[in-house]
Amino acid sequence: MIDGRQVNIRSPHEAIKAGIGLLPENRKEEGLVLNKSIAWNIVFSSLGSMKGKFLLSGKREGEAVDHYTDQLHIKTTSSDKQVKFLSGGNQQKVVFAKWLCAKSSIYIFDEPTRGIDVGAKSEIYGIINDLVSGGNAVIVISSELPEILGICDRIAVFHEGSIKKIIDRKEATQENIMYYALGGRDE
Repeated sequence: MIDGRQVNIRSPHEAIKAGIGLLPENRKEEGLVLNKSIAWNIVFSSLGSMKGKFLLSGKREGEAVDHYTDQLHIKTTSSDKQVKFLSGGNQQKVVFAKWLCAKSSIYIFDEPTRGIDVGAKSEIYGIINDLVSGGNAVIVISSELPEILGICDRIAVFHEGSIKKIIDRKEATQENIMYYALGGRDE
């Protein structure tokens, strides 16, 4: 269900049309096309909204790329630069920019800060908080307990592939998360 309506998603294209954006765990293999430009990676999932009367609008594409590059503080000398030449944190921001540009309303972030430096992590947390403040749904999948405790309102703890417990932020501690993750039960 999305916004109260039943959806049947059978492909990535249908997920994008439904407003779902995925930041995969392995950004280099699944989230980016490394030999393409920063600009190409940002607008790739939202080409439908970049149309002019008959063709794609280079002006709209350029404005979107400039907007998200500035908004997310992507450090680059040019948006024409291949994304493989960016740092890990800036590559991750390009993936975020792609889904912001696509106007997603549901975001699934799998290990959103893996392999990036502390400064970029802080920026990523700010982006996530801004998305939530803007009324978007955000699902964060992370193996880093401090990260989960710092950004999640509710925590679904899994054990052997099934949800073992859902814990509200105010009740969550590293100890009780680990208790359920290791198979603990409510008495």
